[in-house]
Amino acid sequence: MIARDARYCKRNFMSAREGEMSVNIELTKKEYRRLLDMVFIGNQILNSTRGDDRITDYDELESKIFSYAAEVGMGVVAETQDGVVVPSERFEDGGIYEAIADYEDAVFFEILAEELARRDMERELADFDDTDELTSRIDEYIEEFEENGTDRIYVER
Repeated sequence: MIARDARYCKRNFMSAREGEMSVNIELTKKEYRRLLDMVFIGNQILNSTRGDDRITDYDELESKIFSYAAEVGMGVVAETQDGVVVPSERFEDGGIYEAIADYEDAVFFEILAEELARRDMERELADFDDTDELTSRIDEYIEEFEENGTDRIYVER
């Protein structure tokens, strides 16, 4: 049941299967909207690279969470395709992919910095247990990437 107060969304988000506990969550509309973002981002991270081997439990949960959007006045964020509720094109075009891209960029540079720092330490036979040295080298690469991106990275052939 949805509360008619515009500030709150009440819904039994997880219907109980036989022998399973049911969870009821009370959210404000703002919290519910944030939950939609989080569910979408989580499913994208977990399933976007899996091709046909998607984790369908996450797709089904995303569909379930988005299916309540119309009931709380947010129908524009969800649509039905082939009988399944999915995030709408309007939702996807609303900046959510930019948030994912920002995260991916940050992770990319952090991983690259650590890999390069470890490579340098290995070449110099440095002590890998020296976390201060490793952190210092990572910080140097992060500073370089913040100033120049990948413009000064070259591959020797």
